[in-house]
Amino acid sequence: MLVALSIRDIVLIDRLEIGFRHGLTVMTGETGAGKSILLDSLTLALGGRGDAGLVRHGETQGQVTAIFDVPAAHPARGLLAGNAIEADGDIILRRVQSADGRTRAFINDQPVGVALLKTIGTLLVEIHGQHDERALVDPAAHRSLIDAFGGLEAERGTVSAAWSRRREAETALVRHRAHVEAARREVDYLRAAVDELNELAPAEGEEATLAAARTDMMKSERVAGDLRDAYDALDGNGSPIPEIASLMKRLERKRGEVPALAGPPADALGRALDALEEARGGLEAALTAVAFDPRELERTEERLFALRALARKHQVAVDALPALAVRMASDLAEIDAGEEKLGRLETAVSEARAGYARVAEALSVKRLAAARALEQAVAAELPALKLERATFLVEMTADPEAAGPEGIDQLEFWVRTNPGTRPGPMMKVASGGELSRFLLALKVALADRGSAPTLVFDEIDTGVGGAVAEAIGVRLARLAAQVQVIAVTHAPQVAARAGGHLLIAKDAHGSDDRVTTRVTPIVEDVRREEIARMLAGSTITDEARAAADRLLEHVPGGH
Repeated sequence: MLVALSIRDIVLIDRLEIGFRHGLTVMTGETGAGKSILLDSLTLALGGRGDAGLVRHGETQGQVTAIFDVPAAHPARGLLAGNAIEADGDIILRRVQSADGRTRAFINDQPVGVALLKTIGTLLVEIHGQHDERALVDPAAHRSLIDAFGGLEAERGTVSAAWSRRREAETALVRHRAHVEAARREVDYLRAAVDELNELAPAEGEEATLAAARTDMMKSERVAGDLRDAYDALDGNGSPIPEIASLMKRLERKRGEVPALAGPPADALGRALDALEEARGGLEAALTAVAFDPRELERTEERLFALRALARKHQVAVDALPALAVRMASDLAEIDAGEEKLGRLETAVSEARAGYARVAEALSVKRLAAARALEQAVAAELPALKLERATFLVEMTADPEAAGPEGIDQLEFWVRTNPGTRPGPMMKVASGGELSRFLLALKVALADRGSAPTLVFDEIDTGVGGAVAEAIGVRLARLAAQVQVIAVTHAPQVAARAGGHLLIAKDAHGSDDRVTTRVTPIVEDVRREEIARMLAGSTITDEARAAADRLLEHVPGGH
């Protein structure tokens, strides 16, 4: 419910704080006192269109704050939480209107866009009358109102889930069909590519392994040549070892004759011979270590170059070839098994469509029953509202071709204002006064189903007589047992039915006699005097006061 409304510097209002209560609250006052300003202010706080003309003369900006207390499970709290806005405690909507035309919006003191403010405001308040832009006059919302009246939210949820399954099945079929058709156009290329990839059978990381092996073998090839030349010099036909060995033997034979001369050279030649033999052994061992098959180098290079060529052909890295082979094989398998999968998907689509049609048609039957029940409930309210010759109709069309997440039905509230005339959409056929009474009858029939927690009725009693005004007051009071109702009224019969009464008046004060609007809660004698004024006009008579007493006496808690 709306707990409080705070207004600063809006038109005739400088500073105003208004508290609201449960049940029915009426706002009364003389014409021009500022009742429309209050509704303009509330509409601004709820996300309505801003207007620089709303700012009080001489001020740079105005501000309106509306405070709401709603249950923890109210949809507005979930929407706030979904937008990362604190959703516990009161919901505070604030709108700042600048004199230059710009506005700023806040929810719970957090800056927000006006669109979110308006969405939250719509969930919290419905305004019916000259400010009306809410669900009852919006044909797009009539289907949801019928569902709320008939208690069909669960069935609608089932239809929505079936619609999602149908759309998912249809999307999967379309995607797979497009994929297979595209693959078919490349089937010859795919088969050749898969055969080529399978024949080469690339392995992940193979390029690095082959490149490293090739580098090692090429290095070994280069050093092996030098080792072989050195080995041939020591072991081949031109080897100095035999000649050095022969010379050493000759000197050894002379050692006995001239030891001092032949001994040292013979020892030196022996050492040289040992070193050469050691070198030859080392070269032989080194040649054995670097021994490789040149054909292995050739095979390694051939495979490495083949892998790189295939990678260039498919414009991928060599390491990506194994994954490419798997993907292409999968694409080819999809082509081969495509018809079978297409058949399964087509069956799934048929089943999903049939499932959706079944639950949507069942919902449509229940909606039709709810529509007829709503027609009867509204019809029961019309005679007392002097619309006894009028008819309320729910125009409903079930069209499977217009299927959607909410079903196959299109609904709109229609009326016929007189027998023999053609019915039509309520907003187009009913006059202003008739529309207000139709809306009231609808709200009473709907009670708290599909309704915002706060309903505001703006002068819906305009142009009606005492009996109709009395009927309007009775129905507003009945409606207020379910939701909070705030009514701007000129009808004393309506005012007398209220549990709360706010008197709106102008007040001149200050050195410049600036006019401001003030709002005062009134009770007992002051309230009787206001209702007497509404009955008699500017001159309040004793008869008017007596009539006011009679109105209040017939209302429980009227005094």
